Amino acid sequence: MIITNIISAIGNNNSIYPLIVRDCGIEVPTKIALTYNQNKKESEGIAYLAARERFLDEYATSAVWLGGIPLIGWMCDKVIEKKGLSPKVNLKLFKEEAGVQGIDYNIKKFKDIAPQAVKDLMEAKKNKKLYEKLLAGKFIASTTIPILFMGFILPKLIFASSAKKIDKLREKEAQNKKTALQPNFLEKDKFYKNKDVTFTGNWITKAANFTTQDKMAVTDGGYAIGRVTTARNKNESFDLAFKMAGMMFLNFVAPKWIEKGLNKMTGVELDPLVLADKDFVEQVNAGKLKLPESDSAENLLKFVDNVKNKDSIFIQYAKKFGKIQMLENGVRDPRAYVDIKQLGKFRNDLEAFQSKASKLNLNDFKAFIKKAKIAKSANILTNVALSSALLAYALPKAQFAFRKFITGSDLEPGLAPAEKIVDNKA
Repeated sequence: MIITNIISAIGNNNSIYPLIVRDCGIEVPTKIALTYNQNKKESEGIAYLAARERFLDEYATSAVWLGGIPLIGWMCDKVIEKKGLSPKVNLKLFKEEAGVQGIDYNIKKFKDIAPQAVKDLMEAKKNKKLYEKLLAGKFIASTTIPILFMGFILPKLIFASSAKKIDKLREKEAQNKKTALQPNFLEKDKFYKNKDVTFTGNWITKAANFTTQDKMAVTDGGYAIGRVTTARNKNESFDLAFKMAGMMFLNFVAPKWIEKGLNKMTGVELDPLVLADKDFVEQVNAGKLKLPESDSAENLLKFVDNVKNKDSIFIQYAKKFGKIQMLENGVRDPRAYVDIKQLGKFRNDLEAFQSKASKLNLNDFKAFIKKAKIAKSANILTNVALSSALLAYALPKAQFAFRKFITGSDLEPGLAPAEKIVDNKA
């Protein structure tokens, strides 16, 4: 079951777990090695500097990227709470969906069964403008601070560190009075001229509902802009722009495309955790899986809001996968917004699986369950492996080819001019 939990976690492309596995566990170490080997073709000294820069850049940004955004969000939530408001109130509720959900609708419906949550709704309604400003501030802080650090401050720190290393190399070359015959990069590329970089109503609702992964995507975009604009020369800007565009696509878009394709090939949509649940298997086998009558908003919320259904498979996993939020007493949290489309799809996936299983005898049913679990687990692992291969190997190789085409050199564009100075300083 532990393995199933792990596979389930890394298979959720709406969470940060796949990013952690791909980014820290596979992508970064591989890219560091590839960077070193690529630069070593022309200079071992620059290869060391390039790998060192990649190591510092990748792991520092990963730390900020994966830890900084949630931490800043948590701190902002504390500020909101000190203002007497609850950050759990979803701004989407201010747009009433007649007979389904909305701040007034939820206040009326839940006032007797979830009084504290309703109190939070009433406070948010009474202080709507203040609450919107606080949530806007939370979004801005959660994205701007990491962007400034990763995109503008960190590169300057790394460049300064590399400059010190280059000075040491220069001194060593001068002391040894050695000269090395290296390609003239300044003549090869007219852009190889080092430049100095110095330190110098609706969107709120959408931004406030960004997941941690959504905020990471926004941060990544700002980070890309920062890295490109702080590049040490034009070729480094081109090189970084190519790399960052590829990273954003492969981190946030490609995995979801791959997931859809693999699910379509196998016909299995359900998470391995559900498929491994003995209660789920027994209920499906007995034809007793309790589900909402249809995927309409009315039927979905009617089922969810019936406390008698709180222990059903549908409610348990809808809650676990973040499709609904429940209070400790088994009542749906009226402060949370329910994405009817997502919840309806989950309901339909369960119904489709039960429909297929109902046509099988006992032996075929057992084989069907086993095959479905293996297929879905294989889908997830294939997705992670393929995404990681694209990020860790294919993208760097494409970047190196692009660099070679633009500059005529295998060396890091930001370090090649430095090597020219080092090699001719002695």
